[in-house]
Amino acid sequence: MTQQLYDDSNWREEYKSYTSNPKYLELLENGAKSLSQSWILGHLYDEWKRVKGYHKYDAKENTGQCQSSFKEWESKINK
Repeated sequence: MTQQLYDDSNWREEYKSYTSNPKYLELLENGAKSLSQSWILGHLYDEWKRVKGYHKYDAKENTGQCQSSFKEWESKINK
């Protein structure tokens, strides 16, 4: 696993200042109790990263290590 370029250890406390939704505040305080709550908490985390500008550090793009073409694959099969 790669090392993070930012500290997210206190993101829940920081995010509390961005919302006044009582359900979100409860989730941030007590954590998720179901799968759907964990999805919401994950969304809140992604939103926190976007607000702080940390989403730019997450590599979500294929950098070329797994790229190939159908033409290459077909040429290997037909040998």
